[in-house]
Amino acid sequence: MARAILVVEDNAADRARLEQLLGAAGYQVRTAQNGQEALDAVRSARPDAILMDVNMPGMDGFAATRSLQKEEATKGIPVIMVSAKDQKADKAWASMLGAKGYVTKPYTDEQLLAEVRAV
Repeated sequence: MARAILVVEDNAADRARLEQLLGAAGYQVRTAQNGQEALDAVRSARPDAILMDVNMPGMDGFAATRSLQKEEATKGIPVIMVSAKDQKADKAWASMLGAKGYVTKPYTDEQLLAEVRAV
């Protein structure tokens, strides 16, 4: 059975690219447009992993990841941050929040798939 991935991305073009890339690699893909949608989606159908954008309107990726890590039912789901933020502090903060990976935009298809396979 294909692993289920939740893509959380507010940019429609980026979301579509990730959906196509992961779908072509054999993953079942669901999408959310912001952190709150991500929390709702995870609660209704637990994905095997989450690709989480950082900069989003409303609840950002850091806040959504923090919320997921606080809940017993969702804290075991690996989160990979996907962001244009490339500062060491951003990566350190993501790690402190429990993210299992960090991919910086722009990324190659292989970089992204390698991170997904690693979790």
